[in-house]
Amino acid sequence: MNTLQRVAIITGASQGIGAALVTAYRELGYAVVATSRSIGKSSDPGVLTVQGDVAVPGTGARIVDAALARFGRIDTLVNNAGVFVAKPFTAYTDADYDFVAGVNLRGFFEVSRSAVAAMLSRDGGGHVVNISTSLVEHASSQSPSALASLTKGGIDAVTRALAIEYAAHGIRVNTVALGVISTPMHPPETHEALAKLHPLGRMGEIDDVVQAIVYLEDAAFVTGEILHVDGGQSAGH
Repeated sequence: MNTLQRVAIITGASQGIGAALVTAYRELGYAVVATSRSIGKSSDPGVLTVQGDVAVPGTGARIVDAALARFGRIDTLVNNAGVFVAKPFTAYTDADYDFVAGVNLRGFFEVSRSAVAAMLSRDGGGHVVNISTSLVEHASSQSPSALASLTKGGIDAVTRALAIEYAAHGIRVNTVALGVISTPMHPPETHEALAKLHPLGRMGEIDDVVQAIVYLEDAAFVTGEILHVDGGQSAGH
């Protein structure tokens, strides 16, 4: 183990944006702790995989403990795990609320609390990056999704709160607020309509998100930022 090697935890890392972030952080020279409910083992000695549901109390501490046991430190946490359920507000069920709040809020709280504590335990600071949605600031009648706004709005707010709380400790906290990203969750037949939701006239790509997070990783003077990667959606339409 190289105790000088930087270490990143990435949640929701088994597919899509999360899997791409594992590759990107390895290319930056980081060791990576990749976690999701269904992630398999990695053949890369610089990648530790940890199965777990971040909505379950205790999972965050277990992930962080595994990271410290294997790599000895935590420099970055990317809270990529998240869920999106689009329904009219009155159609949401109690199960929908528990599911969305569990992953988006409890999941953030679980892993971030333990990761920030680990960052505070040594000199050198750290970085927390969250994933949100531009719907928090730019609601759309074409995509009713109040639970996304309720939970991810909390993420936007806590980003600013923690950025200020821990600035003196050298810990930065930022968020990337997304438009609609082309991932397997969107069937191909929906792409044309989804592209029209963005002034740039296309859906976002996974690489667009990865590039934004890599920028924030290197942007040592940026904290408390909500960086929109949404094709202009949050600016107007």
